[in-house]
Amino acid sequence: MARTGRPRVFDKELAISKAMVLYWEQGFESTSLTQLKEAMGISSASFYAAFGSKENLFKEVIDRYNTSYGKVTDCLADTSIKSKVAIEKALRQTAKMQTDSSHPSGCMLVLSANVCSEKNNHVRDIVFKERSLVRINLEDCIIRGQENGEITREIRSDVLCTMIEAFMYGISTQARDGISYISIDQAITQIMKTCEI
Repeated sequence: MARTGRPRVFDKELAISKAMVLYWEQGFESTSLTQLKEAMGISSASFYAAFGSKENLFKEVIDRYNTSYGKVTDCLADTSIKSKVAIEKALRQTAKMQTDSSHPSGCMLVLSANVCSEKNNHVRDIVFKERSLVRINLEDCIIRGQENGEITREIRSDVLCTMIEAFMYGISTQARDGISYISIDQAITQIMKTCEI
């Protein structure tokens, strides 16, 4: 009779959540395999059997982030709500999430792999691709708003998108610096007024 492998003695979903906190807090390169294995409570053999590599684990972590904390911008793709409402909702939800003290501050898609050595450029590309999807949804939302008269046409959609996106991702630095949600939320109110959106 063939021997079956030993069953996993760890909860993979919990392990991914613990790895997410480390990658979010410290970044891909600064997080060592030793730290990951220790946080997840698994051996090297179990780690490689479950994830294959540090990079594969990072991909699973990004997927987990996108289906949890990263959902704050999903409203940008929701055509059932007005564009102006969707943009304001995305900004306020993003600010709230990034300043929440129950997890690392800032946006994981901004902080986890933005600065990598050349050998890890492919890892940086993973988060770049995810941010690009948010940008596409944001610009599409702006274009819809301009077409139905909600959003000013005096500013090109790509320029307005760049401004809003720069603010949205800039919250990461402010959150890490301890700027309060209240202050960032008030700044969002001003952005909405200034851009006539």
